[in-house]
Amino acid sequence: LQFVESGGGLVQAGGSLRLSCEASGFTLDNYAVAWFRHGPREEREPLSCIRADGTTIDYEDYADLVKGRFTISRDSAKNTVYLQMNNLNPLDTGIYYCAPRSKFCTPPPATYVYWGQGTQVTVSS
Repeated sequence: LQFVESGGGLVQAGGSLRLSCEASGFTLDNYAVAWFRHGPREEREPLSCIRADGTTIDYEDYADLVKGRFTISRDSAKNTVYLQMNNLNPLDTGIYYCAPRSKFCTPPPATYVYWGQGTQVTVSS
């Protein structure tokens, strides 16, 4: 599976970014796609996931951290999944990854086989 994350960068606290996960050679509509963040913790944190049927889920353990600020969506015509991030704060700094998975969404990063190189997000105070 080939896909690439983009849209990261340096932003001031309170700003917004939209991350993209663009696929080629396969159709994202047929997969669940999750966004993860690799921040200070050793493990990648699941943020949210969009299922093949278009429904979304925010992962319980981390939902409070991003609740109301991050929104996952998909543009089938562009074969791209997005993560809209608003009201960013320095704690959001990290490398953001998307990961497609056949069948259903699941939180643990170990259950995802395919990973991109990620996109760096840095939020300054």
